[in-house]
Amino acid sequence: MQLVKAEIIAIGDELLYGQIVDTNSHWISQELDLMGVKVVRKTTVGDNRTDILSAFGEAEKRADIVLITGGLGPTQDDLTKPLLAEYFGCDIVEVPAAVEAVTSFFKKRGREMTPLNILQGHLPSCCTYVPNEVGTAPGMWFEQNGAFWMSMPGVPHEMKKLMKDFVLPKLPSLFTLPIIFHKVIKTVGIGESWLADLIKDWENSLPEHIRLAYLPSLGHVKLRLTGFGDDKSKLEREIDHLIDVILPTIGKYVYGYNEESLETAIGKLLKQNGKTVALAESCSGGYISHLITSIPGSSHYFQGGVIPYQNQFKEKVLGVKSETLRKHGAVSEETVLEMAKGVRTLFNSDFGLSSSGIAGPEGGSEEKPVGTVWISCAGESINESKKLQLTQDRILNIQLTGVAVLNLLRICINQNNK
Repeated sequence: MQLVKAEIIAIGDELLYGQIVDTNSHWISQELDLMGVKVVRKTTVGDNRTDILSAFGEAEKRADIVLITGGLGPTQDDLTKPLLAEYFGCDIVEVPAAVEAVTSFFKKRGREMTPLNILQGHLPSCCTYVPNEVGTAPGMWFEQNGAFWMSMPGVPHEMKKLMKDFVLPKLPSLFTLPIIFHKVIKTVGIGESWLADLIKDWENSLPEHIRLAYLPSLGHVKLRLTGFGDDKSKLEREIDHLIDVILPTIGKYVYGYNEESLETAIGKLLKQNGKTVALAESCSGGYISHLITSIPGSSHYFQGGVIPYQNQFKEKVLGVKSETLRKHGAVSEETVLEMAKGVRTLFNSDFGLSSSGIAGPEGGSEEKPVGTVWISCAGESINESKKLQLTQDRILNIQLTGVAVLNLLRICINQNNK
């Protein structure tokens, strides 16, 4: 079966300067992957004639389809259109339908046209004009030098419209596309190397047409299984069977699949079990409450939370003993256990969660350095706590604490069901 290769070229100084994040290339890659098109290279290039022409030449050598975003505005620094005409050796000519579309666009919005805007309806004579229904810069389709090229605006919603309406529907008529099927196993509470060691025998036994990729992220490790073939249903069955084989080994770390987030998985567990939760966040400052309430329907299981940053409120609001704070300090197992129990009582919830730590970059000591965090989960018959030794970065510590607290709740819910 033919392997169809694509290259994405994102054009614009603002991308190289970091003033704008290139979300276009990410989105295009995902859409092409779903169709069985392999992206072999992503290139970001500034508004420079030599660099852009060089990028075109390199892309032509390795790709069947080249997708270009950006550089189609009406000003002199927008070079994509004239350089495509130069690269393919054709003139730029007026395209009446394109001029009419630009004129109509401005008229409908009550905006004044300028001579520069009119020029957006002038295109390379060797391209096919592709109307842009949500913007002023037309798409341009080329069939040149044995490859297919599409130039699109860099504005994300304009690019997506052109991709969905024109490019993606066109690909099946140009290529015999393979089937590529992905399934992602989401894990938490185990590092990449430990996970790899656990599943090495299973990984080594995977069939040749199914590949495994490790995708570590903040506090999580994703295992992506990718199957290649010509029968999607068969690939799905094969991959589901492989997951069933490995689940007894890694099941306690698995919280979901594909796009499911940890907070979504937690919400499902709480709803399925008819349980509620409340939070007492010190070092995480409300971040975990934000994660939980970002999920629609969280009002069914989230009772509320407090942020007792100062010790006096740990005592007054949550009932933490002053003796506990004097003897062990705010960042201690004893304190977070009392915080979790206190917030559970305060909000009449099934589970109470707590966090207290030294997020940094200051405040650490030899005994309790920056990154020291204690977390706890209290239930009717459960009182779990855990010490974390995190990083020197404050924001990272808050985020990692959030993952650890949610995972501790996941573990406690599962324990409660045994």
